[in-house]
Amino acid sequence: MFSNKRAFTAIALATGAAIALAGCAGGTTTTPESAASFDPNEEVTLDLAFWGNDIRAELYNEAIAAFNEEYPNITVNATFLGFPEFWEKRQTEAAGGNLPDVMQFDYSYMRQYSENGLLLDLDPYLGNIIDTEPLSENILQIGVVGGVTTGIATSTNAWALFTNPVLLETAGVDEWEGGDWEEYADWMGEITDVSGGAFWGGSDWTGRIQNFEIQLRSEGSYLFSEDGEAGFDEERLTEFWESGADVRENIGIPQQRIEEVIPKGGFDSALTASELTWDNFGAGYLAGLGEGYTELGIIAPPVTEEGTQDLYLKPSMLHTISAGTDHPEAAATLVNFLVNSPESGAIFGTNRGLPASETALEGADLDPLSQQVRDYEASIADRLGDAPPVPIVGYGTLEEKFRQLGTELNFGTLTVEDAVSQFFSEMDVILNQ
Repeated sequence: MFSNKRAFTAIALATGAAIALAGCAGGTTTTPESAASFDPNEEVTLDLAFWGNDIRAELYNEAIAAFNEEYPNITVNATFLGFPEFWEKRQTEAAGGNLPDVMQFDYSYMRQYSENGLLLDLDPYLGNIIDTEPLSENILQIGVVGGVTTGIATSTNAWALFTNPVLLETAGVDEWEGGDWEEYADWMGEITDVSGGAFWGGSDWTGRIQNFEIQLRSEGSYLFSEDGEAGFDEERLTEFWESGADVRENIGIPQQRIEEVIPKGGFDSALTASELTWDNFGAGYLAGLGEGYTELGIIAPPVTEEGTQDLYLKPSMLHTISAGTDHPEAAATLVNFLVNSPESGAIFGTNRGLPASETALEGADLDPLSQQVRDYEASIADRLGDAPPVPIVGYGTLEEKFRQLGTELNFGTLTVEDAVSQFFSEMDVILNQ
């Protein structure tokens, strides 16, 4: 059952800042001789930790009850916190060598915890305790760090272009039919021109590192390799940021208008007709837009090079097991249930994102927007390539720096040359720490 600790209801976005784990007393990644030798009658207790709010806590409560119908011998004690507090507590536990047996996990922290020997090697459990049939190879590879599986994705998302059908109708402009980045800018400009200053076609996409990443992937490169090598130089980043000059100056929403509606953004304030972001943001956008909005458009991002696999599936979250757990088989059994079971799919729906497991997805009752996301991810199958390596330690810091520099470029308070210099200086610190 759940502890009495009340959740923080606001879930902050991940910053991905490096966590100091030096001197951790974490367990090793040694594995048992036979991961399948699980005694179903052994009475064990597991600690489960996740971030979320009261709604997600109740869903986990239901899932644990369903799990106990099948495994009455495994007691699950679950606790939850808001996102920042969740990771602060994990840092303290990691230093003391007492991480929870099973953890909901964020992609940004996978490498750091894995490379510090804090997460259990799950490979011996794959195909026996943890069913891999419902999980595609692309999804299984998401949780691999240094050749070792340390996490199983519960759900996935992909980079997408959201559009606002109400604003498009108001502007008298058809849905974007796809094309390259220049054609997308032209479409945005058409909306901005006819709106009379009431709204804009979109925002400067060069402020998001993911848009840079999919361009690099189209060119056969990457942001960062498994070894932390950058796949671009100053000249390529300069070219990218300069490509947004016309959008910043004449087409996109001014940065000052964005600042005025924070904590919302331009898209969920009905100030922009399009937004490039992860496809699981749709529900939040609809909630922000409020009355009069029942649907959104979800289409593929602009193309850099035709026929390339520039997109990929990213985990909304994963489940991991502490390397120090006393009950690895029971913990793997719980992870399998939370990831793969139809019961879990039916209980959580898309609360954790679109289920990554086919069996969990079959159990989920998808609302219209979630079905849209499912159809969208099917529609981009030809553009989906292998996911990049698990983010380097400090990736979140670089992502945020990229966003901040994009904001200053949009304000006009920084030149592209200075922005490139600042980013490479920050990158040098992160990659060589």
